[in-house]
This record gives sequence, structure tokens and C-alpha cells, in this order.
Amino acid sequence: MIGLVKWVLGAVLAWSLYWAGAGWWMQSNIANWFALQEARGWQADYADLGLGGFPARHVTTIDAPALADPATGTAWQAQRLEIDSRAIWPGHVTLRFADAPQRLSYFDQTLMLMTQDMAADLRLHPGLALELEHLSLTSGPWSMEEEGEPLARADTLVLSKAQQQTPEVYDITLRAQAFAPGERLRRVAEMTQTLPETFDTLELEATITWDKPWDRGAIETARPQPRHVKLRLADAKWGALRLLAAGEFTVDQAGIPDGTITIKAENWREMLAIAREAGVLPEQAYGPAERTLRMLEGLGGNPNALDLRLNLRGGAVALGPIPLGPAPRLVLR
Repeated sequence: MIGLVKWVLGAVLAWSLYWAGAGWWMQSNIANWFALQEARGWQADYADLGLGGFPARHVTTIDAPALADPATGTAWQAQRLEIDSRAIWPGHVTLRFADAPQRLSYFDQTLMLMTQDMAADLRLHPGLALELEHLSLTSGPWSMEEEGEPLARADTLVLSKAQQQTPEVYDITLRAQAFAPGERLRRVAEMTQTLPETFDTLELEATITWDKPWDRGAIETARPQPRHVKLRLADAKWGALRLLAAGEFTVDQAGIPDGTITIKAENWREMLAIAREAGVLPEQAYGPAERTLRMLEGLGGNPNALDLRLNLRGGAVALGPIPLGPAPRLVLR
């Protein structure tokens, strides 16, 4: 019996020493990482580091983290970030964000993100590169605003990113429940009897091939860039309005897409009117667009639905035969 007690006490002491040593190593790595980014010219600050979770986990708390990359103009600030991992293996990490505003900036544009119960589960491959195998980001009610003007809100957010057999390929899914657009579109919705305040459906499924896998270098050096996008489904339903899209396109070194996306629009006339009221579609373009789409509508069997192709060619984008202008450059800064 005495021998068993000694064995148990020895095991507890050994585990306690391991837990303390691993926790100290983790905190040191975080502090060194912030110092390294600061030496590279970043703003990389935090107020304090804390450690808890004994005996089964390591929970590192970073108070008031702030990161800013002057090379890209991007910055992020939060009240608190918790990094939670199993004590026996730190490759499965959960990030928890405080229920307080997060500041997201790109040069002189600043967005405020408010969330509840926002957390990200990450599974990382063994090794110093910390290559991402799977990401699951979830949040309760969230909202985003710019200079006090609401841009969007929703009851939930679910984002999944899963690495495939080819390390550069990731499956992406995104869903938001009870998504409500910003103030301008909400005002349009209030003028339209058929539109509720929130979307019935908002989801996206895609497979993206990047120029390199996602790992710690995505934060420290340069973001991976998309090279091929297969959009399996994009579905947005807002009352009687519904927009479905699928297709695929490549992206060159300059970020210019080339390919085709098939779009199905239900009750497209009302969509066109909303685009005009919201200022997305210029008044002078409304008449020609409406006449052209009405002509194309006659080619299908459903008078309320419109099937079109969004063509991305030579740096330009066109909706069927209607040129829309230059194609957006898909470059992650």
C-alpha cells in the first residue's frame, strides 16, 4: 500500500513538473513570437500573459493583444484571447475570443466586430511550421459596423476549413443563420412588403487550391494566395428572392480570375430594383439592364427565374452579355 502511494505521489509530481515546464515553454514561445514580430517592424503588443488549466490542459490568456503589419496595412486588436490546448498534445488548439469588440483595420478603413461565444478549433500537423489540418470557427450572435454604421449581423456563424490529400487544397464551408444586411439594404427591405428583416438562407461551399499550405507563415510572412476556386454552391435566400451560384475559375499571379460561374436568380426584377435603390446599380444602367434581362428571361421556361453566366475573362467581368467592368483582384494582403 505504501509503495502504491509513493508511486502515485511520484507520478503526480512528475506530471506537475511536466505541466509547469510545458506551460512555461508555451508562454515563452508566445512572448518570443510577439518580440520577433516587433523586431520585424510590426506593432505586436499585449498587456499580460496568464496560464491556467491544470492538470489536463494549458490555457494561456493574452490580455489586450494588438497586431499590425505596416507592409500590408492590416491590423487587429482584441480585449482578450485564450489559447486552450491539451497538456499532452498541443496540436489541437482552441482559440476563444472575449465577448468584446474586435478592431479590424486595413490602412484607413476600420471595422468593429462584436461577437458572443466566438471560438476557433484548430488541428495542426506536428512540426515547427504548424501546418493547418482543420479549422472550425463558430460564433453566437455577431455584428459588424464601420464608423458606427451597421454593415451586417447574424444569429450564428459557422466556418469550416478542411485540408485535403493535396496539402494546398482546402474545402471551405460558410453558413450564417438569420443574416441581416446593413442599414441601406434594410431600409430597402422595409419598403418592400415581401422581404423579411433577415435572410432565410446564406451558405457557401467551395474547394480552393492555394499556392502553398496554410501554416504559421501565413501570419508571419505572407498569406497563401488562391490559384483555383471551385464554387460548389452559393445560396442566398431573402424572402421571395433567391440567388444560387456554382462554377469554377483560376486565379493568376496578379490575382485576376478566369472562368465561369453559373447563376440562377429567382424574382430577378425585384433584385434589380433593390440594387438600384441601394445604389449598387447606377440609375442610368437600370433601363438597359432590365431590358436585356427581360429578353434573356424569354429563353427560359420560368418567367420569374433567370439563368445567367458570370464570365470572367481578360481582367473583365460580364453577366451574360452585360459587361459589368473590371474583374476584382483576388489577392490576400
